[in-house]
Amino acid sequence: MKTLLLRLEGPMQSWGTSSRFSERDTGLEPSKSGVIGLLCAALGKPRLEEPTDTDRWPELSRLTSIRMGVRVDRPGKVGVDFQTAGGGRLGHREYGVAKADGSKGESVMSWRYYLQDASFLVGLESGEDDLLQHLQAALKQPVWALSLGRKSYVPSVPVFLRDGLQDGDLETVLGRYPLADQANGEAGGRVRVILDDPRGGEVRADLPLDFARRRFGIRPVRVESIPTPGSTLK
Repeated sequence: MKTLLLRLEGPMQSWGTSSRFSERDTGLEPSKSGVIGLLCAALGKPRLEEPTDTDRWPELSRLTSIRMGVRVDRPGKVGVDFQTAGGGRLGHREYGVAKADGSKGESVMSWRYYLQDASFLVGLESGEDDLLQHLQAALKQPVWALSLGRKSYVPSVPVFLRDGLQDGDLETVLGRYPLADQANGEAGGRVRVILDDPRGGEVRADLPLDFARRRFGIRPVRVESIPTPGSTLK
């Protein structure tokens, strides 16, 4: 059993799972749909899957079958941007956001939530060593630019880790890999982890079934705290 590690760290991240219209939410840690979307960008895999594409890219169902865990090395803080689009004039004409019914456009307001200065260690566990090696190679030389939930939110450190492909199961690897910033881990402290678990007590609606049609399923997870890597706490 091997586990592939990714570092998701940047000044801004957003991992929404229930965004609608004018309010764009963010979870407190990376979503599975967001992480798989990032992997698809690294692979150059388009949203729409074609039956003939299986020789070029792993099927989405194969990617979603990978067991995921997230360790919260630095939780960051939630921020919000207030944005408007349309309203006023553009050149010599009135400018507004178009409506589906064809009536006169108007200004639209939106609130976009994000995480500030957060750092996460994501683990992907699979018995398919070749698949994890393929993903590791794609992260090293991504086809498309990688982002942290939104295209404008770029990583401040590489997502690719040179020693990211580790022997061991998800819990073991997340429990021993060094923190992003060891100074943030107090001696004897603990860090939060979120693990895919069919018997988990929480559910997340972030399991991608079809990116092109924006269809998502439910993912049961287990949330717990583990000793800070390197501490003697049990």
